[in-house]
Amino acid sequence: MPTTSPEPELTADCSRCFALCCVLLPYRRDAGFGADKAGGVPCHHLRADDRCGIHADLRERGWSGCAVFDCFGAGQHASQVTYGGRSWRDQDDLGEMAAVLSVLRRVHEMLTHLGEVGRRSPDPAAEDLRQRLLELRDATPVELLTADLDQLHEECGDLLAAASLRVRGPRAPDLARADLAGRDLRGRDVRSACLRGAVLIGVDLRGLDLGAADLLGADLRDADLRGTDLRDALFLTGPQLESARGDVTTTIPDGRRRPASWAPQD
Repeated sequence: MPTTSPEPELTADCSRCFALCCVLLPYRRDAGFGADKAGGVPCHHLRADDRCGIHADLRERGWSGCAVFDCFGAGQHASQVTYGGRSWRDQDDLGEMAAVLSVLRRVHEMLTHLGEVGRRSPDPAAEDLRQRLLELRDATPVELLTADLDQLHEECGDLLAAASLRVRGPRAPDLARADLAGRDLRGRDVRSACLRGAVLIGVDLRGLDLGAADLLGADLRDADLRGTDLRDALFLTGPQLESARGDVTTTIPDGRRRPASWAPQD
């Protein structure tokens, strides 16, 4: 088994990936992609050099799903480590490769959140799980596919919930899994609120301070984040930001990539 790196790459680097998401994963037109595609079939926009032919204007051409998707660095890890620099073009079993990519993506997402726990509310149990996930990340395809990922995911969820409570405090508002779609929340104090799993589709959060709000798994599609302060929000991911609407006055956590689609404020 390869030596585990203590600081894994958890940001996608397409230059070191063989366009695995564009080939191995299925997509649908009604999910923000410009066409329907089965898994294992290369996207018709994929060039021979494994680069996207319409990357510069994905949203304008109806491919917002590609802009929102994030592998958390799993693509380049599968390409360069798990499969030792061998492209999908050299594989006989693309189904296995697709399953491995999916497992690694979940592992890398958990590592992303556990890294945040380590920075904001260190916990020995969380660090222990992070080390176990680092070892699994560097495992063989068979070991990856036979790991009890559901158990690891449940364990990670419990540790994230405990860290969230430590950071937010016991009296913080609890809006977990609440259906708030389309609401204007500008009159509510959502600082330190638990919004994990909440439906926030199209909500108006303009100008609010979401300091220490737990956004794990919250659905932020078309949420209006113009002028919103997200610097201290917990467990906020790139795909959540990409699915929302923001502008130059929206502040985001360090290390998160600002969506290119966020135009200046009207």
